[in-house]
Amino acid sequence: MEKIVLGESETLRALRNLAADKAFYFFTSIGNYTGENATSLEKFAKKILSANAKSLEFHFYRGDFERWVAEALEDDVLANKIRRLKALRPIGIDLRDRLYLIISKHYEDLTNPRLR
Repeated sequence: MEKIVLGESETLRALRNLAADKAFYFFTSIGNYTGENATSLEKFAKKILSANAKSLEFHFYRGDFERWVAEALEDDVLANKIRRLKALRPIGIDLRDRLYLIISKHYEDLTNPRLR
């Protein structure tokens, strides 16, 4: 994976806690809310681990994850990493594992300045 190329202000934006109206809300299909949401990159990574596989597939293949990351967190680097994963067409546990690895590694890189 490539190294992070976010500046300090971009990093702070990507790591901030969002208001409820900007949170990511997990659904299994249109109108079927799981009751789970994430208001930060850290919480998003944790929710990926526990989210229903059907919900992950629903959002992943619609582009919801990359759109939320780009628009709400303003992190185009992570959005592009998620977008590139589509070429592998992961599903189920494979999708969960790959998404979690990408998101958690990105979070770790952002929160650990010595790694940047």
